[in-house]
Amino acid sequence: MPTTRTAHTVWTGDLPSGKGEVSFDSSGLGTYDVTWKARAEQSSGMTSPEELIAAAHSACFSMAFSNALGEEGTTPERVETKAEVDFQPGTGITAIRLVLDATIPGISEEDFQRIAEAAKVGCPVSQALAGVKDISLTATLS
Repeated sequence: MPTTRTAHTVWTGDLPSGKGEVSFDSSGLGTYDVTWKARAEQSSGMTSPEELIAAAHSACFSMAFSNALGEEGTTPERVETKAEVDFQPGTGITAIRLVLDATIPGISEEDFQRIAEAAKVGCPVSQALAGVKDISLTATLS
């Protein structure tokens, strides 16, 4: 049975000068301000759809990578994934870079890179974002 998570946004005003509030309904984590300026220029303490996508992608990839390691009989000490999402006004999301830094005892560099690449492809958020032509991965084994 699938799980469903929900969030909602209330927006007031036009795009350039309006503002919105994004609420995380399922978790109850809070409500966060969003504006066009925060999306297209500086965040100024507000979030954006791209930051929310980056959070989702970094969490999903970390889980997919940890799972892939477990399937190979390996347990990581630490997995840190940063997701960088590029947004070009008028074009959309143009690139996503996943930057992985992991500490995994006893794994070879070759196996590490192979598993990381498979996790990037298999991550459900990566699959959902498949329309983004450039999703890259830089993986560092510490």
